Amino acid sequence: MVCSTRSMAVPRLCNIVACCWTGSSIDADECSEGTDDCHIDALCQNTPKSFNCICKPGYKGDGKQCEDMDECENEYNGGCVHECINIPGNYRCTCYDGFMLAHDGHNCLGDYLHMGFYSLAVKPYEDGMNCMNKDHGCAHICRETPKGGVACECRPGFELAKNQRDCTLTCNYGNGGCQHMCDDTDVGPVCGCHQKYALHSDSKTCIETCAVNNGGCDRTCKDTATGVRCSCPVGFTLQPDGKTCKDIDECQEVFNNGGCDHFCKNTVGSFECSCQKGHKLLTDERTCQDIDECSFERTCDHTCINYPGSFDCVCQEGYTLYGLTHCGDIDECSINNGSCEHSCVNTQGGYECLCPPGQKLHWNKKDCTKAVKCLPDGKPAPRAQLSCDKRGGVEVCSLSCPSNALFLAGTWLSPTHPNTHTHTHTHTHTPYNTLPPPIKQKARFKVKDAKCHLRPRNKEKHRETSKPRGPLPCTDDCQVTFVNLKCDSSKKRRRGRKSPSKEVSHITAEFEMEMKETCVTWTLYSCNVECVRERMKQRLQSAMRTLRKSINKQQFYIQFSGTEYEVAQKPALHVEQCSTGQVLRDGKCVSCGVGTYYSGDHDQCVVCPPGTYQDTVGQLSCEPCPSTEGQGIAGAKNVSQCGGQCPAGQYSSDGFRPCNPCPLGSFQPEPGRVLCFSCGGGLMTKYEGSVAFRDCEAKVHCAPGHHYNSSNHRCIRCPAGTYQSEFGQNYCITCPGNTTTDFDGATNVSHCKNQVCGGELGDFTGFIESPNYPGDYPSNVDCIWTINPPHKRRILIVVPEIFLPIEDECGDVLVMRKSALPTSITTYETCQTYERPIAFTSRSRKLWIQFKSNEGNSGKGFQVPYVTYDEDYQQLIEDIVRDGRLYASENHQEILKDKKLIKALFDVLAHPQNYFRYTAQESKDMFPRSFIKLLRSKVTRFLRPYK
Repeated sequence: MVCSTRSMAVPRLCNIVACCWTGSSIDADECSEGTDDCHIDALCQNTPKSFNCICKPGYKGDGKQCEDMDECENEYNGGCVHECINIPGNYRCTCYDGFMLAHDGHNCLGDYLHMGFYSLAVKPYEDGMNCMNKDHGCAHICRETPKGGVACECRPGFELAKNQRDCTLTCNYGNGGCQHMCDDTDVGPVCGCHQKYALHSDSKTCIETCAVNNGGCDRTCKDTATGVRCSCPVGFTLQPDGKTCKDIDECQEVFNNGGCDHFCKNTVGSFECSCQKGHKLLTDERTCQDIDECSFERTCDHTCINYPGSFDCVCQEGYTLYGLTHCGDIDECSINNGSCEHSCVNTQGGYECLCPPGQKLHWNKKDCTKAVKCLPDGKPAPRAQLSCDKRGGVEVCSLSCPSNALFLAGTWLSPTHPNTHTHTHTHTHTPYNTLPPPIKQKARFKVKDAKCHLRPRNKEKHRETSKPRGPLPCTDDCQVTFVNLKCDSSKKRRRGRKSPSKEVSHITAEFEMEMKETCVTWTLYSCNVECVRERMKQRLQSAMRTLRKSINKQQFYIQFSGTEYEVAQKPALHVEQCSTGQVLRDGKCVSCGVGTYYSGDHDQCVVCPPGTYQDTVGQLSCEPCPSTEGQGIAGAKNVSQCGGQCPAGQYSSDGFRPCNPCPLGSFQPEPGRVLCFSCGGGLMTKYEGSVAFRDCEAKVHCAPGHHYNSSNHRCIRCPAGTYQSEFGQNYCITCPGNTTTDFDGATNVSHCKNQVCGGELGDFTGFIESPNYPGDYPSNVDCIWTINPPHKRRILIVVPEIFLPIEDECGDVLVMRKSALPTSITTYETCQTYERPIAFTSRSRKLWIQFKSNEGNSGKGFQVPYVTYDEDYQQLIEDIVRDGRLYASENHQEILKDKKLIKALFDVLAHPQNYFRYTAQESKDMFPRSFIKLLRSKVTRFLRPYK
């Protein structure tokens, strides 16, 4: 059987024996239109896509042909005590003479008061006696005989007793007083009852038993001495008629909402609690608990913050959120050129402003100022920055120089060999185009069986003086412009399966040297440039050899910020030590935060004094504020807290007071700047000191999704891959990360979507998801996945929920079939939104899955997990996933949506023998009792068929 493919109104679950087909989405009511062919004695019931014919009560047949049912033919005589008369579609009971029909329409009652007939039986009694004599002794009637005697007679229905005086009742009179059957005996009539009736304690009346029509009870019937007694199960109450049961609505206020925390839904004979979105029902089936979405894998790319009912994803600095949970790098350079004066280069999580040759970057990291060859008086030299990180037992330390600062030869690197010569000099900054290219060298040194780390050096160890020995990286004709040191330790497994791991440490050193400007001038007359460069290379290589020897002897140390640090082996005994710049708190190493620095003398974090700041964690000193005006605050976390900065809309030569307002035709949105940005295109501002481009008197005020072009004074739609959410801007923002938009003129970052088809395909478990999930998927995507399980394994798929807009007339479709051929066996296909989960097995051993979207509406899409299972369990898996009880309860549906529980469910479905591991207390705390009960009989019957 082949299922139709494109015009589905609901998803189809196809199997070997059936294929569900729903037809058109518009249903015709054949019953009301009279187009049905039901019999005249049948009822027509309309159903989705068709209708049913059902014979009326009292008739039998298939609905197309119905005939009268003779109720009197059954062994119970239609339930009549005396006579049963059949009529079309029904029947009625009648009673013998002397009886009348009871109110129940089946029983018959005797009528003794209107019996006016007498018996004709006459027998002689005693001669010489007349009826006037009170001693005649006749029980009923006394008659005188011609011979002068009397004879006793009995009324009709009675017989004269053997003593010729008394009268004995017979069955001929009122059926002997019996309700059902009467037998004449020597002692009189003896009553009996029809089958399945019982004789009452009065020995005449017959009472119903539970064997007849359940005693008339709705639910439970119990036989008692006085008749049947009806009762109702839990969740129902017995009505005043003593037979009918009525459902109790436990969700009423009088029942305290059924004891449910959130929602209560009444069902026949029971009720069901459910929870608000973002909560789950606990196993007591009453209490709702917040779902900690942050405990799931892949919830957020960066930081996840859980709160009752939901969660938020937060991205690290330099990243922005897209697709609800994903973080993409912000291209700050697309936002007004990153506010850089000249060039802007985007980096992961940040950006850098660059300056042209002959200029250097201002302290605000955005403006460019003229490069000076000497440090100004009163300004301290830039300090090297130490960064240490400990991750999973691996410690990495890096020493680097800030931008536009040079390491001074002889002050940062000193081998501890005796007689080491250090040479200190003041460096100069020379324009790039006047010097030959710098020489770069990188070396990696291995330290065996030890962890390397940076620690304060014992000054007593190196108080030795002697003559200089060994070459240095630089002398008078060159200078070190960059250095980066890394000390990392990790475990490396030896060759062989059972070889133990060993500690492996490496010290990586990177150098960059360049010729001095004076050296270039000097070489024009004495030595060519290549000659000097060759000497530089030789000196650098010699320095590397010296460095290697120093490291091997564990005598290498670094000197910065007035403190010497050495690279050494860690002690054999484990002692909790923190990286440099960290302190031990509650047994954990914590970096000194921004606004503080690490003091080695006191082994603690110290607040930066006024006039300094620190914007990086784990540092050993605070940076001086650029301005001498105003000392700022203690613990300043960035240069903006130093005080004295020019506010937005103003500028100065160094970014500090005194300041000038931005002139007409310019603006400045940030504080501490040395210039203002021009409006461009000859535009003017309304007033001096403008702070945004919106203050420029543009000829048109551009709406979101557009930017103002100062050249032609028009609003231009933001191109695809960019957006603008604000009014009156002159730029569009590039979409974060690798996302793009479906169209131009985007007005929000939510329009930026990842185009990559998501998922992880494994041999035993995996999932597929629409691009940009859980955000809206992009238009015109064509995703294809192939699941090819290992040998003798089949595929089980769960669709927790799927969101595809029906307005597109099936423009967005998810289809699963055996292969790419349209005629291959189809397992699942849908183009609509379904929040009700479904589980099904693949109709083929492998699956080809395709998701296509058009250019129309979009939706959240889907995340569909799957598991493969042993084909020997095919019958059991089919039995479970096709049982309607798996989806009937809202609580069962939530299991298929709970990422934690579905893992456990997959374990049971893929390996049914593991079910018994989940019947312990911990599993009962995971799954509702009703769910465990649903699976118990199926798994037990499959694994133990003969028990």
